[in-house]
Amino acid sequence: MAVIIGDTCINCAACIDECPVEAIVDEDDNPTGEEYYYVYPDKCVECVDHFDSPACAEACPTEGCITWDMPFTADHKEYFAGGNYIDGENYVMEDADLIMPTRDDISLEDRAARKNVVED
Repeated sequence: MAVIIGDTCINCAACIDECPVEAIVDEDDNPTGEEYYYVYPDKCVECVDHFDSPACAEACPTEGCITWDMPFTADHKEYFAGGNYIDGENYVMEDADLIMPTRDDISLEDRAARKNVVED
């Protein structure tokens, strides 16, 4: 996972159109039942080998909507297994055993704090 879409999402679909790996689903397909878009942690590649930064956040018109999340790596599997999604919900994954690429230049502190992907 690497990015998360927050509750300020206006459901405009800009992020869905930009995701090179189809990791984002709209509010109708959000597996948590929330009214905003969802990024599958076991599909998001942080646009590594695709773009210089996550394309979803670059396309998003809502400031602060898309933030960093913990990397979907072996070291952080317990994070994704617990209720650490928005409002204490559980993450939903299709393949929890995958290890996804992450950007090395984003600190774990920034990820834990869910800092904005696109800085103003």
